[in-house]
Amino acid sequence: MLSKILSSSIYGIDAYMVEVEVDLSTGLFGFFTVGLPDAAVKESRDRVMSAIKNTGFDFPQKRVTVNLAPADIKKEGSSFDLPIAVGILNASGFIKSDKIKEFIILGELSLDGRIKPVKGALPIAVSAKANNINAIILPSDNAKEAAVVEGISVYPVENLPQVVEFLNDNIKIIPLSIDIEKVFEEYRNYDVDFSEVKGQYHVKRALEVAAAGGHNIIMIGPPGAGKSMLAKRIPTILPNMTLDESIETTKIHSIMGLLGDGKALVSTRSYRSPHAGISDAGLIGGGNFPMPGEISLANNGILFLDELPEFRRNVLEALRQPLEDGKVTISRASGSLTFPANFMLVSAMNPCPCGNRGSHKECTCTPLQIRKYLSRISGPLMDRIDIHVDVPSLKFRELSDETGGEKSEVIRMRIKMARDIQIERFKKSKIYCNAQMGAKYVKKFCQIGNESKNLLELAINKMGLSARAYDRILKVSRTIADLEGVENIKPEHISEAIQYRSLDRENYI
Repeated sequence: MLSKILSSSIYGIDAYMVEVEVDLSTGLFGFFTVGLPDAAVKESRDRVMSAIKNTGFDFPQKRVTVNLAPADIKKEGSSFDLPIAVGILNASGFIKSDKIKEFIILGELSLDGRIKPVKGALPIAVSAKANNINAIILPSDNAKEAAVVEGISVYPVENLPQVVEFLNDNIKIIPLSIDIEKVFEEYRNYDVDFSEVKGQYHVKRALEVAAAGGHNIIMIGPPGAGKSMLAKRIPTILPNMTLDESIETTKIHSIMGLLGDGKALVSTRSYRSPHAGISDAGLIGGGNFPMPGEISLANNGILFLDELPEFRRNVLEALRQPLEDGKVTISRASGSLTFPANFMLVSAMNPCPCGNRGSHKECTCTPLQIRKYLSRISGPLMDRIDIHVDVPSLKFRELSDETGGEKSEVIRMRIKMARDIQIERFKKSKIYCNAQMGAKYVKKFCQIGNESKNLLELAINKMGLSARAYDRILKVSRTIADLEGVENIKPEHISEAIQYRSLDRENYI
């Protein structure tokens, strides 16, 4: 007896259809799975057998062959448990309905027949719609996530007997439907706010400029100055996510199993802060079967690298290409996978190895030690960081000040206005913010007058700014002008942008 069940699996951040074929034939008892299954799929044999027996069904004493087609793509994960069990029960005659062909079925089985959540429900639902399949049976914990896709009937299930009764038309399960806009708004709130940060007004201004133009930024200051606290609040001032951005980000979190608690959407900007000991595969992505790394989990959000010089050199160098392209491609012998990595890099470092330079404590570092410490960050990586800002230690007067600063919502409104100007400016191109401008667009949109040119010349000649700082200053000046809502870059905009290149100054050490 042959049974065919539709299921799905993940490849990269997208899903593809998998046909689960179950054949029961006479001969010695055995359970065989073919179609390039990984260890988790092979182990489904024991879970399926126990689940079927422990829910009151008889497991067929025949030769059971399960084929996962297409057979040339490696299958991994535990989501094939439920379709395999349904296929066996269908081939054994316990499920007699023909409507089994109408559904995509997925779920992990426990030994007592309960159905556990799986990874990747959202991309699977997106793939189902693309393949004109409008019904999915899946674990109840994944139902909200899949129901985000309009036009798909999502049937949440709790255990194997419930699935059998539903397919035999003995019970009804009401498809789950959600109000996407309501859910989108429900999860949009942040737990932190910029008004909670005391003092550091010039740093807040630099972060506002960085967020307005999508500029990468590095903060230099002693321990306890508030660098991490400031970084954690940057997502709260970025423009609210669009639904398309939310779905793209949710797909990445879904395949990594990071949604949790039946959450339907990621509707706040991601904030990822990996430890300095992370490997290049952990940051960029990788593995035998490539999975997204921290830069993809930070897609449409913030990647914060604290103590930047403490990261391994090869890890930092691996960031260079994703920062340019907004995506990362991981190649293996079996093929290549591309993951989105459109993030804003926010980094922080001490001003010297001991961390006391510029603080109330005495610094014991020599100029040679400081220069060696700063050189841990390569020039090509620093070329991709537009804004450098010093974060000094707070004084008691600032710490004891009870008046809060501007709320994140107020700052976000200004940033959104600046971003709207940029979106309109670059509407005929593939870029959307000033930080992404190449030489062609810098020349076109960052024209300056003679007074501004003289100011830039003075900065480069007298302050020792490097040549690589020139384009960065122009881009940041363009963003500052956008925040003011003016068309032309003025000398005061150039002047402020020059302040944000502290590491380029010859006399920094």
